[in-house]
This record gives sequence, C-alpha cells and structure tokens, in this order.
Amino acid sequence: MIYKGYTAKVTYDEHAEIFHGEVIGTQDVITFQSDNAHTLGQEFKKSIDEYLSFCKEVGKAPDKPFSGKFVLRLTPELHRKLYIQAAEHQKSLNELIAEKLVHTN
Repeated sequence: MIYKGYTAKVTYDEHAEIFHGEVIGTQDVITFQSDNAHTLGQEFKKSIDEYLSFCKEVGKAPDKPFSGKFVLRLTPELHRKLYIQAAEHQKSLNELIAEKLVHTN
C-alpha cells in the first residue's frame, strides 16, 4: 500500500486475528492495525495523516521515505571505468549508474 509517498508492509497475526501494518523506509515508527481487511487501507491513510499533522504541530519536518540520494563505494578501478563510459556517452556518472540500475530489473 502506498499513500502520500509512504509505503506500508502488512502482516496478519492469526492468533490475535488482526492485520498489523508498518510504514517502511522511515526512521520514525508509523504503525496501524485493523481486524478487517476492508478498513486496513483507511487505517493506513489515517495513520499517515495523523503523523503528518503531529509533525506540523510540533514543528518537525516529517521523515521522508527516500531522499533520492544513494551513497555507493567502488574500487578506484571501477570508478574510473564507469567515469570513462559516462564521458564517452556524454552523460554524468550519476546518469550512467542510474540507467544501469534501472536496466537490471
């Protein structure tokens, strides 16, 4: 489930007969639950809206699921090889690596 850029992971606890959801990709803990699959999505949205309202109320920037920044450590040889490939195709190193990652699916 995705809402306002936040993604939830849901599990079912068969002993408690309840769905438990958790927003993934954030440092803040955002959870929700429902005993009904039909209201699970509503509870997720409600939890996100409450989280965003709380952040606004206390003057805190909400934790964003992903910033778009990704630190990658390479050997100097691979760094040089990728840099040369990027230059040959008149692209930035970032553009080249992003394209390679997209095409690995």
